[in-house]
Amino acid sequence: MRDKGFWVLLLLLLAGIVLGGFLGSLADGVSWLSWLNFGQSFGLDEPLVLNLGVLVITFGLSIRITMASILGVAVALLIYRYI
Repeated sequence: MRDKGFWVLLLLLLAGIVLGGFLGSLADGVSWLSWLNFGQSFGLDEPLVLNLGVLVITFGLSIRITMASILGVAVALLIYRYI
């Protein structure tokens, strides 16, 4: 049995999320595929700024989970299982 590794799984999951989100935003204009872009966003609406006088640090995180990104993760897990 081959050792698949954590990094391969992480790379496949990230690719599935990105490609699924991209396909979801492309499908938004098609009426019968618009459900792929249905999802929820969560995170910071405005970035948190920490001003230390000499150094300014900005924190921000926003995640949007759509149906297409969930399908992308499922496809990535199937690919990982069979490689």
